[in-house]
Amino acid sequence: MRAVQYTNVGDPPRVTDVPVPEPGPGQLVLRVTAAGVCHSDLAVMSWPADGFPYPLPLTLGHEAAGRVEALGDGVHGVSEGESVVVYGPWGCGLCRNCSRGMENYCPHAGRLGIRPPGLGAPGALAEYLLVDAERHVVPIGGMDPVETVPLTDAGLTPYHVVKRSLDRLFPGSTAVVIGAGGLGHVAIQLLRAVSSATVVALDTREQSRELARQSGAHHVFPSNTDAAEHLRDLTGGAGADAVFDFVGAKATTDMASRMAGMDSDVNIVGIADGSFPVSFGSVPFGTRAAITYWGGRPELIELIDLAARGAVSVEVQRFSLEDGPRVYERMRSGDIHGRAVIVPGA
Repeated sequence: MRAVQYTNVGDPPRVTDVPVPEPGPGQLVLRVTAAGVCHSDLAVMSWPADGFPYPLPLTLGHEAAGRVEALGDGVHGVSEGESVVVYGPWGCGLCRNCSRGMENYCPHAGRLGIRPPGLGAPGALAEYLLVDAERHVVPIGGMDPVETVPLTDAGLTPYHVVKRSLDRLFPGSTAVVIGAGGLGHVAIQLLRAVSSATVVALDTREQSRELARQSGAHHVFPSNTDAAEHLRDLTGGAGADAVFDFVGAKATTDMASRMAGMDSDVNIVGIADGSFPVSFGSVPFGTRAAITYWGGRPELIELIDLAARGAVSVEVQRFSLEDGPRVYERMRSGDIHGRAVIVPGA
């Protein structure tokens, strides 16, 4: 089968031929119908050779949708031909966090060598994908897999962080979304769907600011040195009750600290090189600062239900599998609007 692989540290990814996987006991194989492309892959491919954590070559892609092609012994919860998406942050399945469905916070996965598809295990930018357990797939029925697959990360990550801050998102509150791109425009929709907060979106690009408006933001500002002052004016000086930074650069984390109000949440989701120092007097009293990782299996099920009811959708651009390496080049140059999705066989 054809697959987009990262083969050598520092080299661009390329399309290669690899064997079709076969399921072992408890496993299943999907014929991939859609695979999302994420900025996290660019981060992985920027890591130096010294200490690179994953075996190479690595098939990329951690957002996956497909039809069940083959079942290993002992798999009974899904049927061949069923359309599903894949829950990506695989855990041990036995610890306290995993028992709550929060495998994204499994403390044993690293020690046991359990890695997500595309982030250590063979990923979804291929014609077929091996899934380690049936608990890691969620049926989507007749939903379009191309439009649905970004929900497994670009949707699940913001949904998880928004849910963590729901106690701050009461009627009359203000939520700020910094970065209205692939994850941020989904976060705006989720904030509108599950909270009563006034949603303020910031981005440096006019195209993304327009996407924020289309996604339901009440107010949209350029993400610049004046943004914090605009936010303070909008809130009568009180500041934001929750800030969601989907960039994570020093400029945006500094902005988040200037926008936070008393007893607020600041959530750093983006994985750029910024930091958010917290000490007495550095941020308003009561500020809760957090970083998060992906989301839980129950949250993915909830999110698929929200999407099925039309409460959230993802702006996508479709590409063929052979276009995979070029998609990463376009992503690196900022030439992707919303989320890129690979459609094998297109």
